[in-house]
Amino acid sequence: MFTVDPSDPTPIYAQLDRGIRAAIAAGRLAVGDRLPTVRQLAVDLRVNANTVAKVYAELERAGLLATQRGIGTFVRAVPTPPAGSTRRDRERELKPLVERLLADASAIGISLHDVIQYVKTLEVRNAKENT
Repeated sequence: MFTVDPSDPTPIYAQLDRGIRAAIAAGRLAVGDRLPTVRQLAVDLRVNANTVAKVYAELERAGLLATQRGIGTFVRAVPTPPAGSTRRDRERELKPLVERLLADASAIGISLHDVIQYVKTLEVRNAKENT
């Protein structure tokens, strides 16, 4: 469900945080979906359980996850842009993400055209799933 790359200079907790947020935003995780336990995800990703616990706790504080003791951790909300955020604010947030995506894609021989086509495919798939 989630992946981390130990060779990536981005800290593991940041990769996991980004992966969970992306899965929620893309609809791969919906409100009410249960996430793996801290221990299980740590084993699956071969990372320290404290790293997973830290990410879950931060996402819970952000209002995206809810943990029910003895039951599990669940998706609580789909992220929405902060109230009053402008298109320029969203673009400022998006710019480094897109630049990183394109740099990573280019490094492995994937063109901008291929990235755009893939994103369009995801858009169509998500539209179908949400209808």
